[in-house]
Amino acid sequence: MDDLEDWPEIEKALKEKRRELVLQGASVEERIAAGGGLTKAVYSLKLLNYLEVAQCPSLTDIHEDIKYLTNLQSLFLCRNKLGSIPKVIGSIQSLKVLDVSVNNLTVLPDEITQLPNLNTLNVSCNSLASLPEGLSKCTKLYHLNISKNNITSFPSDFYSDRLDLLSTVIAYDNAIEELSGDVSKLAAIKNLDLSNNKLCELPFSLSDCAKLKDVNFKGNKFKDKRLEKMVNGCQTKSILDYIRAGGRGKGKGKPAGEDAGGEVAEGGDKKKRPQKKNKKKQGGEEEEEEELAKMVVRILHLSDSPTVPAITVTANVKDIRPYLVCCVVKGMKLKPGNALKRFLMAQTKLHDELCVRRTTATIATHDLQLLKSPLVYEARPPADLKITPLGRKEVCSVELMKTLQQEASDQRKQKKRQNVSGLHKYLQLLDGKELYPCLVDAEGHVISFPPITNSDKTKISQTTKELFLEVTSSTSLQTCKDVMDALIVKMAELNKFTAERNEETDGETPSPPGTEQQQQEEEGLVVQQVRTVDQEGNLKVVYPSKTDLPNADETLKIIW
Repeated sequence: MDDLEDWPEIEKALKEKRRELVLQGASVEERIAAGGGLTKAVYSLKLLNYLEVAQCPSLTDIHEDIKYLTNLQSLFLCRNKLGSIPKVIGSIQSLKVLDVSVNNLTVLPDEITQLPNLNTLNVSCNSLASLPEGLSKCTKLYHLNISKNNITSFPSDFYSDRLDLLSTVIAYDNAIEELSGDVSKLAAIKNLDLSNNKLCELPFSLSDCAKLKDVNFKGNKFKDKRLEKMVNGCQTKSILDYIRAGGRGKGKGKPAGEDAGGEVAEGGDKKKRPQKKNKKKQGGEEEEEEELAKMVVRILHLSDSPTVPAITVTANVKDIRPYLVCCVVKGMKLKPGNALKRFLMAQTKLHDELCVRRTTATIATHDLQLLKSPLVYEARPPADLKITPLGRKEVCSVELMKTLQQEASDQRKQKKRQNVSGLHKYLQLLDGKELYPCLVDAEGHVISFPPITNSDKTKISQTTKELFLEVTSSTSLQTCKDVMDALIVKMAELNKFTAERNEETDGETPSPPGTEQQQQEEEGLVVQQVRTVDQEGNLKVVYPSKTDLPNADETLKIIW
């Protein structure tokens, strides 16, 4: 066994017979780099049921001695540089959660399919070209994330009634070319994300997935152009209804009894094809209808609203969380029915998926009327950073981090909860930091502490009329822009959905005709540009610019 003097965490776990161990951060990375890998002493902790080794770029492989951790139920090896997973992983029969996301994996061992209790598998953000055959043997699997790889197809046995617990499949940003008609065998499927793949059609049987509540097929080039428009702007029910009805009779969207020659008339006789000249006319009408159906987003230039604050970014955030984009959104319907709840749920989903549980970016929303400008994005020592977190009293960031760490630990220890909590996934991003990033108002109050929380003082509510949106990242400026683009598109979708449902608003009467408020409600969303500058006043970024919202043309009508 390696000398435990260099690994006090392991020594303490061994002495106290702990069942959980988390190794992450700069100190762990230094020791792994110096020792040429993870110490083998960790594999002597045979009582462990939870092991996490994360954010260690020097960790390129895991020793086969991991097979001795026979009680392990949750294994998190994310955000390292792993090039392979040992085949002995299949011998850890108790394993329920396996997360090897954000590594350098090009292949997964077939032995993963020998894990009978596996319920959560996350292999996102790697370089995988395929998944192992035999995945249907993992009959308890209910959550699968394979996003951001190079996968071209699912295993041949994937569409199996043996996977009758599988409820979530996240597979965006791959090269998947086909969704099999056997997808209806996945009886429990609720969430299916195949955005940004190479699908050209969807099977009619998709509409037979009775529990399917949320689909995402954006970014695919479908043969049926109306379907392509719908997946970029309609709710799941509308998409499934369209597929069920056979779409335009193209590809796999046709119901039984219809061939490529035309519609089937009553009695089985084929209806006569429309004349070509009518087809052209009909196509023009359909394109006009689709254009009218687009969600409108109007962009206000900086000069249109000089009172909108600029954000000053200080130099000391450079090595912590340097990237920031902001904008103001008007016209978001939050008051009717459950509109606010839907918006908050959509934000959470973006955090979990596009932001990879806040590890690549973080969104914060504020009520503009509650902000006191000018705003400064800076970094402060943890002891000097105080904030009133959402739903809590004012607290120093040091105490807040301790409280959240304890809450995260308590959540993981709950019975039948083996997956790491959402809290714990992003707390470690600030490990070892001497300064914490924060957005500060004119009175010196911290209104945002990314990626942890924003302030209760600027919290949005049903009465919020103007939202100040903020996205920060330690990855890249483009990441911030991509997330903000997705957020604005989602807000437009939610606004359209709320309008179509015609939900009533308690105690509110419609805005009088001709008023500015009534005009805004009819115009849809209005996005006001916001600029960030350095301490000398030099421009850093303006959002949105003409190059932003690049993929929105199919779903949004952008008016400058």
